[in-house]
Amino acid sequence: MRRHDFRLLGPAAVAWAAALLATGSEEIGLPPWSAAVAAWTIASAALVVLLRIGRRAPGDGGARIGTRRTTGALGRAVAATLVAAAAAALVSTTATIVIAHRHPTELAAAADQRASIGVVLRLDAAPRPARTAPWVQEPALRAPATVLAVGDPPRSTGPVSVRVDVTMPATAAAAGFGSTLVVLGTPSETDDTRRAAYRLDVARILSSGPAPPYLAWTHPLRRALATASSGLGGDGGALVPGLAIGDTSRVSDDLRAAMTTASLTHLTAVSGANCALVTAGAFWVAGLVGLGRAGRVVVALTALGGFAALVTPEASVVRASAMAIVVLVACATARGGGGVPALSVAVIGLLALDPWYARDAGFALSACATAGLVLWSAPLGALLARWMPRPLAVVVAIPLAAQLACQPVLVLLEPVIPVYGVPANLLAAPAAPIATVAGLAGCLLLPVLPSVGVAALQVAWVPATWIALLARAVERMPVPSLAWPPGAPGAAVMALGIAAGAVLVGDARRVSALGRPRPRAARLVRVSAAIALCLCTAVPLGAAAGPAAIAAAGRPAGWDLWQCDVGQGDAVLVRSGEAVMLVDAGPDPDALLRCLRQAGVDRLDVAVLTHWDADHVGGATALAGRVDVVLHGPLDGARSDRPLAPLVAAGARHAEVVAGWHGRLGPARWRIAWPREGAVPGNDASVVVDLTTPEYRAVFLGDLGREAQDAMMRTGGLAEADVVKVAHHGSADQSASLYRRLDASVGLIGVGDGNGYGHPTSATLDALDEAGTAAVRSDRAGAAALTIDGERIALWTERASGVAGAQ
Repeated sequence: MRRHDFRLLGPAAVAWAAALLATGSEEIGLPPWSAAVAAWTIASAALVVLLRIGRRAPGDGGARIGTRRTTGALGRAVAATLVAAAAAALVSTTATIVIAHRHPTELAAAADQRASIGVVLRLDAAPRPARTAPWVQEPALRAPATVLAVGDPPRSTGPVSVRVDVTMPATAAAAGFGSTLVVLGTPSETDDTRRAAYRLDVARILSSGPAPPYLAWTHPLRRALATASSGLGGDGGALVPGLAIGDTSRVSDDLRAAMTTASLTHLTAVSGANCALVTAGAFWVAGLVGLGRAGRVVVALTALGGFAALVTPEASVVRASAMAIVVLVACATARGGGGVPALSVAVIGLLALDPWYARDAGFALSACATAGLVLWSAPLGALLARWMPRPLAVVVAIPLAAQLACQPVLVLLEPVIPVYGVPANLLAAPAAPIATVAGLAGCLLLPVLPSVGVAALQVAWVPATWIALLARAVERMPVPSLAWPPGAPGAAVMALGIAAGAVLVGDARRVSALGRPRPRAARLVRVSAAIALCLCTAVPLGAAAGPAAIAAAGRPAGWDLWQCDVGQGDAVLVRSGEAVMLVDAGPDPDALLRCLRQAGVDRLDVAVLTHWDADHVGGATALAGRVDVVLHGPLDGARSDRPLAPLVAAGARHAEVVAGWHGRLGPARWRIAWPREGAVPGNDASVVVDLTTPEYRAVFLGDLGREAQDAMMRTGGLAEADVVKVAHHGSADQSASLYRRLDASVGLIGVGDGNGYGHPTSATLDALDEAGTAAVRSDRAGAAALTIDGERIALWTERASGVAGAQ
């Protein structure tokens, strides 16, 4: 069996840790140069020890052999330490230099003052559609970029170019990777853990310049592929550019979610598999024309560079390209490469060039997947071959090894375990290379032979459609994923469980090879690994399911009103008999789904979308297929279409309501108190719901401002209430007279913890206190449930401190 060379794996891990420390020094209160000083100190100490060992003379002849062995082992250990410390020092020194120069004076001053400034940019990737807030009418593009100069006239940013994340108007669509733009924009500073030092919102593009020739040739190819694939139709047409060159701009949100559920998103993120196809193909073609080894390597490197330029240098592409370069150079010099040394050298080199790769999820997933394939695919294939035909075992082992190696990182990104990830990847495995090769061939042929290029894309469409169908099918399967504890503890437990499983697999293979039981120490290791694997499986699943079970046991069974904790936004559930109404949906679909699960609600009879601000309707897509009727205020074009269209498409009926509309919710009656007919969309056109039940009365004010509140009072019809949903998260724009008239016992305030708006304001809290209304704030209480029985109101809160004002 082939033995792996692990000597550079330790230095690569140390370099990664140093990069994390250096780029996160601001978080832990250390200066950015502290990691560099620590690394250089360790390197110097290791060098001193190495020199002392070298000077030490061996003893008498009888002990010379043992001394040489000891000295050799110690020397190798010190040498490994020296390499690791040098790699860490190199990485941390790069980070220190970049951090010291990433805030040019003019750019930092503009960010502090939120002022516009002239900036000269070089785009580091092709612009892609940006996700904008629902109230933003104009489409926008987003791209990473490098600031070359700032000010008027432009002045260089210094010895280190500053990187920014740019959001710009759609008029920049003609620009591509490497293009130069002169823009007027407003910067805002990020923290040192981000690769981009600033976010730049571009108001106007003053001028643009072409990319250098070695990059400009890619622009018409990308545009032609996007145009041609748009005519293919369906999910397959949207996936073809992603499978070919990693362009996912046409992938819809629902298809992206389905691909994530099925663990198939890596197929549209250009990775090592794509680079391997390109380099292997170029190597093979060069061999056909009779080139020698060096010539074939040069051709492969040229093809790889062109491919990286075409797909733009994302983290996975850069990692895979660097690893391929190491392997090709080793091949050219007739030296043995090996997957582990190549990956280690690639990681160290890339972190030395850009330490922020250590915090890039794509880079981490790419490196982990490669390590899993190199280290585990063969042992897993051999183990599985004991229960299935060997060819099938090898095919199953490849996605399984990659999935296991990536799972701790995936848990950090989303704390779930995909149930059908490996089967989905097995079924997609034959289709992905065909779609990639055919799509890439079509992209290259479109400018010269358009009809042949379109035919190649049509070939790619067939496997791409198969992959999309797989993703859609997995999404509809029962229990597509299992919950797992979030954050670093969850990732650590996952890594420990995988390591324990690896120990058991290795021990089983050794026992099989020897044909006899292992010694007692080995049996102890095996038992310990088995226990660790059981604990790492049972405990996290219990911890993940435990909070939901505890919440179900602890929540009041007969609640009447439930205020969701959705951050800076509104979402309140109302239950009357067996019927349930939701007033607003908060800003985030996941937060709303958590609230529905916590409250024990599966389906809604009525949903009220008071107005179209994102903090009230951003989570509405979670209600698709869960709600029968949607009531809303005046429509507002694209702003209202975004949240409303998915609900209607899933079968919900909707109606635009005005003052005077009324209906029933189980035993309760609801009436719309605002807006007037012909109202202009906005906060002051919020739908105000006046709900009357046999036990209580509640009024929900949306984001109504003071003038609109006073106008609504003048129309009459609002009497005393038991509960009021305070308008606009407790902003200062309130009518104290309205709250005095309502004379409610409880005021619900949906507000995010540490929001930048100062909500709720002291003036509003004082007005509630004056009216005798106890404020229940979601930022302090978390979720809150009210159970109302005649004169008595029982309050349950997720957290202890959430009520202010009168009791």
